[in-house]
This record gives sequence, C-alpha cells and structure tokens, in this order.
Amino acid sequence: MRSDEDGPGDTEMPLTEKDRHLINELLQARPGAWTAFVDRYAVLITQVIRHTAHAHSLKLSDDDLEDLTSDVFTTLLERNMGAIRGFRGRASFATYLTVVVRRVVLRKLTQRRYMQAFGHVKAHQASLSDGVSDGAGREVDAKDEVDSLMNRLPYSLRALVSMFYIDGKSYKDISRTLGIPANSIGPGLQRAKDLLAQHERPAS
Repeated sequence: MRSDEDGPGDTEMPLTEKDRHLINELLQARPGAWTAFVDRYAVLITQVIRHTAHAHSLKLSDDDLEDLTSDVFTTLLERNMGAIRGFRGRASFATYLTVVVRRVVLRKLTQRRYMQAFGHVKAHQASLSDGVSDGAGREVDAKDEVDSLMNRLPYSLRALVSMFYIDGKSYKDISRTLGIPANSIGPGLQRAKDLLAQHERPAS
C-alpha cells in the first residue's frame, strides 16, 4: 500500500541488469556514464521534486525546478558519489533514488516555507528560486535566520510554529501531539507572528 509520501516513480523502475551495469559504470568513472545516468533518471528526479513540493503545498516555478534538479545532481556527485555508493540493493534503485531526492528537496524547501510564512526575507518572497540558487553561503544565511527567528519566540510557541510551518502538520495532529485544544492553535500562530513583527519594527 502506497503512502501519501510515495512519489510517482517509487515502483516504476525496478533494478534491472541495465541499471546495475549503469551504476557500476558510473562508479568506475567510465566515459559517458554520467550522461547515460542523467538521461535515464532525469524524468524520475523531476517527478519526485514536483511531487514533494506539491505534498508540502509549495508551488515551483520552472526556475525553481531547474535549480532543485541541479541541487540533486550536485548532491549525487558530492563525496565521490557517496550517495550512489551508499546503495545496497535492499530496494529498487528508483526507490532509493527517490528517498535521496526527497531529502535534498525538503532540506531546501523547509527553511523557505518557514520564512515565507512569517514574511521575512522580502527580496525572496516572490519565488523559491532565490533561496535555492545562491549557493552554500545563501543556504547557511537562511539556516541562521531560521534559527534566529525561532529563538525569538517563547519556548511554548516554538513547537507549535515548527510543527505547523516546517513539518506541515494539521491542527488535529498538533492538538493530539501537544495536548492542546485545536481552537487554540490559530491564535497561538498569530501570537507568534505578532511577536516576530515586533522584533522587526525599528526602535522609535
């Protein structure tokens, strides 16, 4: 039975002898192996990126999709293709690759979701692309800002904000997890926004 998080390609491409051969060629740095790998899996990667964004209520522009695809390929190449070398054949390679892609995409989009929800980083609000195309320095800056914003909130509100905006949980799930009335969640989120807005106002 497939869960809501299952991507569109999880079971569509079982590990065939062709896949096994391609992975071996890739890890041995054979000429043309990377191009063949990209040609074979680019569609799957794109589908997983789109599905992951949709599952977390995020709309991607064409530029966003291109940037996230580039981030995925960069991750696959890092540490001498460490992510690909980590494949142990316990599932199909398509399923394994889907998990890797989701992790990359969620790492990029989680920070964005939080900051957009609270109206920060105004220059980046129009599109996700600014948040995923400026390199490691931008990613570190974004993480630092998220941490800084969270630290400005009372402890009682941090879990509420994190579960709703970062984890994407429903009021019902939050109510059950935190043991608070569902009708108190909206006012709590508004209070968090008001507190952060006060920090943003220039001193008179």
